[in-house]
Amino acid sequence: MIRGESGQTTAEYALVIVAAAVVALALIAWASDTDILPQFFESVVRRVKGLVQASG
Repeated sequence: MIRGESGQTTAEYALVIVAAAVVALALIAWASDTDILPQFFESVVRRVKGLVQASG
């Protein structure tokens, strides 16, 4: 790496993290306005219970 590029790399990582946070916040805001998350978690719990009961 060239000596002056280390700060640029750090800034690029910071921008990627900020972009990922913005996307995550947008998804959370969208999901909280819908009934998707509770349904998703309920289906996951049902599937896990079914697997536990089938193996036990």
